[in-house]
Amino acid sequence: MSQENGTLIKVEDLQVTFTEPGRTVHAITGLSTEIKQGEVVVVIGPSGCGKSTFLRTLNMLETPTAGRIFFEGQDLTSEECDVNVHRQKIGMVFQHFNLFPNMNVKKNMTLAPVQLKKKTQAEADERAMELLRRVGLDDRAGAFPQQLSGGQKQRVAIVRALMMEPDVMLFDEPTSALDPEMVGEVLDVMKELAKGGMTMVVVTHEMGFAREVADRVIFMSEGNIMEEGTPQEIFEHPKCDRLKDFLSKVL
Repeated sequence: MSQENGTLIKVEDLQVTFTEPGRTVHAITGLSTEIKQGEVVVVIGPSGCGKSTFLRTLNMLETPTAGRIFFEGQDLTSEECDVNVHRQKIGMVFQHFNLFPNMNVKKNMTLAPVQLKKKTQAEADERAMELLRRVGLDDRAGAFPQQLSGGQKQRVAIVRALMMEPDVMLFDEPTSALDPEMVGEVLDVMKELAKGGMTMVVVTHEMGFAREVADRVIFMSEGNIMEEGTPQEIFEHPKCDRLKDFLSKVL
């Protein structure tokens, strides 16, 4: 169920403040945006500008200090909302894979859907093998995370999230912990997902990916959106000086 005009996620005046010893950090300062069904949104910006915090609040891994987040019309920030129910429809892929080290690849993938009674073990096993085939890892189903390369771990993390058949996928710098030669194999999987119509919000430093795959690029600085637009608008016709300065360093 999406909101009016195909909006899947709506963020209104989001604020996130952390208290650290001796100082208050305003990580997000009144950010508002919408993410449409089937849209690929790439979030770029300097380190420490609030990109990952913004992404983590979308499934309430960080609690907003103020503002509201609507997902499929439901206010996730409302006390009446059971966030865990909605979180099942939000796939999340982290920088450091977060696989269970004591379980093999297939078990990592089937655990959640079986425990949450979304699938029987047999159905989950079948789906896991299907997804592993898609990312070229069906021969690694019995391997444990420590036996995989970084790129393989991240591909497993992506298909593990897909096991829950999410309505949106959130990627938090999915390639930044990888050796450069492994980045491409993970981005290829993400490109395939985008082609298949998956709604995606991706925080990344991979400007080539942003340029090629994004429908919309959001540039963040100091906890808010400074500029947003199509890849062409952002990379070829940046308006604000802060974005121009950022691009001069990364392109």
